[in-house]
Formats: sequence, C-alpha cells, structure tokens
Amino acid sequence: MPTPASEPLDTVLDLARDARDVVVLTGAGMSVESGIPTFRDAQTGLWERHDPEELATIDAWERDPDFVWAWYRWRAKLIRDVQPHVGHRALADWADAERANLWIVTQNIDDLHERAGSSVLAHLHGSIFALRCSECDTPFDEADDAALALTSDPVERLAPPRCPVCGAAVRPGVVWFGEELPHEPFAHAEAALEHADLVLSVGTSGVVQPAAGLPYRPLTRGVPVVEINPAETELSDDATLVWRAPAAAALPALVSALRGEA
Repeated sequence: MPTPASEPLDTVLDLARDARDVVVLTGAGMSVESGIPTFRDAQTGLWERHDPEELATIDAWERDPDFVWAWYRWRAKLIRDVQPHVGHRALADWADAERANLWIVTQNIDDLHERAGSSVLAHLHGSIFALRCSECDTPFDEADDAALALTSDPVERLAPPRCPVCGAAVRPGVVWFGEELPHEPFAHAEAALEHADLVLSVGTSGVVQPAAGLPYRPLTRGVPVVEINPAETELSDDATLVWRAPAAAALPALVSALRGEA
C-alpha cells in the first residue's frame, strides 16, 4: 500500500532532494491539462460516430488510408493549437538545474514536452509528427510538403503524401493497436529505470501495456515510485506515495521547492 502523507509536497521533496537519477513517466493526463482531449474524448463532430480503436489500426489504414490520414491530421491540428502548461515547463526547469539526471519517458504522441524545453528520452507510442513511409519506413519531413499544412476544419478524407523513395503512402509515426512498441524507445526506458533512484508517474492510467508495467520494475528494487494524478489508477495501490494533484499544480510546486534549496 502507498505510504500515507499529510503533506505530499514535503515527502516528495525529501525523495527528490536525495535523488540523482530521476525518471518521469508521463501519460495522457499530462496533455489533457494543456487542453488536448484524450484519445476517446477527441471523438467529436465529424468523428463522433467512429470508434478510435477502429481508426487507429493497420487494418483501418489498409482499408482506407485517406480516412485515417484525415483523422490524424485533425488530431495534429488540435495539438498544434495548445501550449505546454506549467507542469511541462517545470520539468524542463528541473533538468536545467542540474540537480539530477532527469529522463522523461512518455506515452503521449504530442510534442508538448519538447516545446516546453525538455529533451524526451523515449516516446513509447511514437509521435504524431514523426511521419514515415508505410512500406519502407523512410522518415518523411512534413516541412517538405506544403500539402501537409494543418487546417482548422476537419475533413472526412484526405490523401496522404507519397514516400519519395518508394512511392508508398506516408503514415503517422504512432503505434497503432496491434502493433509492437518500437524497440529502441522501450529499451531506453528500461535502461533508465534500471539506474533510477526515484520515479514519478504523472498523469498515467496504468492500464495500457506494456508501458503500464514499467513502474513496477523499480518498485521491485525498492526504488520509490511516486504517483502524481488527481484520480485513482491501477498503480495507486502499489505506488510508494500517491500525490492526488494535477501535474500543473504538483510539478511546479516540487521544482520551486527544489530550486529554493539550491
């Protein structure tokens, strides 16, 4: 069971003060606070009749790539329209303070951590902006194709650009249901957790595997795992400490306290 704490900030501060290798695992709850709807909450307007699990599959892509591409370009527009919140910026400040090595491992496909100034060790589920060929995996720079400009109004079908190497359709660089996670990002996450002496799980549901299993690895070594989430999750009963607060409140408070000691 998690350790009770009447003053979570003071308890987490004690852990962070002594930590030298910190891994921060972030999930959808982190992005929601910037205004990005969760995967399921994004089903509005044109897309409300469609199950996202039917859109985010290789079968859907092969059946109608224009339909799937239009949905992802609309989601990319939603992401571009929001800004990193103070929690994202707090993590960047923490890394800049050089008190500890800080590694961010995220399940989110957006770029809010990067826009806040952080370096992300691993995007476990890929990035909506890291486009690649659906056949030969050649990376595709969206800046090279004016037709990829994001528009405000969603459309039902939109032809994806073609790979300059093999001519196949370009796809979003995300992990679809039924696909394996990319090996390299997951290996980076595992290596960081092997060295961590503090882990923060921020805004994650603890449901989506295999990412959901990552916090349990340091727990078996006796490394403290702090859950920062306003809601109970699958991890809550096993976390070392639970801080019931949103990331935009908890992270700035923690980093401000740490910087005040510098």
